[in-house]
Amino acid sequence: MTELPEYYFRVRENGASVFRVDTQNRQRRIEMDQIAVINVKNGEIKPQGDRELSEADLKAIKDWMAARVETLAKRDIDDIHRAIDHLNLTTQWAQSKATPEQLEQFTDELLLAMHDLRTVLVRKKADRL
Repeated sequence: MTELPEYYFRVRENGASVFRVDTQNRQRRIEMDQIAVINVKNGEIKPQGDRELSEADLKAIKDWMAARVETLAKRDIDDIHRAIDHLNLTTQWAQSKATPEQLEQFTDELLLAMHDLRTVLVRKKADRL
């Protein structure tokens, strides 16, 4: 059996709950003791109860947070590439397969969303130039 990690991070909205994993008990059961709650958005680390986090705890948490921020950033970029693909697929569907009734269901909402996106992109591009 492979050795379990010392910490387990249960992902939640904007962060994670942090647990210390213990298998060194008499029953050899896996015990998880919650030691902190973290917020990736603002970098906040809240110890649970009256607990004081050790330097090892803080290092593990900060390392996880850095890796998590990187993972989320990669996902954001992937989501943008997927959105471009979906726009292309939507264009093809609207041109080749959509019925007038289907187009009526979403045309205004999609046009507003695309106008909003275009406005933001044009403004951001102008700021960069």
